[in-house]
Amino acid sequence: STLFWHGDQLVNWSKDDGLPSVIVAALSMTMSGIGLTHSDIGGYTTLAKNVPDIVVTKRTKELFIRWAEQATFTPVMRTHEGNWPDENWQFDSDEETLEHFARMSKVHFALKPYIKHLVEEYTYKGKPIIMPLNLKYKVDNVEELKYQYLFGEDLLVAPVVENGQNVKKVFLPDDEWIHLWSGKKYSGGIYEIEAPIGYPPVFYRLSSRWKDIFEKAGDVE
Repeated sequence: STLFWHGDQLVNWSKDDGLPSVIVAALSMTMSGIGLTHSDIGGYTTLAKNVPDIVVTKRTKELFIRWAEQATFTPVMRTHEGNWPDENWQFDSDEETLEHFARMSKVHFALKPYIKHLVEEYTYKGKPIIMPLNLKYKVDNVEELKYQYLFGEDLLVAPVVENGQNVKKVFLPDDEWIHLWSGKKYSGGIYEIEAPIGYPPVFYRLSSRWKDIFEKAGDVE
């Protein structure tokens, strides 16, 4: 298929049309046979400020940063200024945001060999790039897992999708996992994972042949 985008999401944290919704959209598209997908980092739609009785939604710094972290672990990472650029936080709105975005872009670039492999597997064999955990592992609590996903078979990503959240409960399937940022080893189970800005919960399989690539990505400063 060609490259699909997830739609003009609101610039907020809402589950129905904000940051969390792009994960659900990616997984839904995967199950429909559409493997190359992406979203507007930070969302797109700010509700018109001149419409009576409409609550104006503006993109915040934290929302943009967390959205960039999620997009890092997708096939395509790109920004969008949105429909009201002057009202919304952008990648260069301050030095901290610019530095964060530069670092996450470097992480995405470090993953290039792995991402290229995933795109080739999708193109020639139909293997999904972003997939729900139950496509590879036996899991029962599927509804609770809709905001985490496998990026290929070897990366598990659990982005922060709630405002102000710095610790996230993550389910790891029955396998041996390495935390991308710390190198700490985990077995299958449910864990409370520290998730400060710049370090979303991401794990790779210990047995992965892409281990060296993942270590390089995790060491990006």
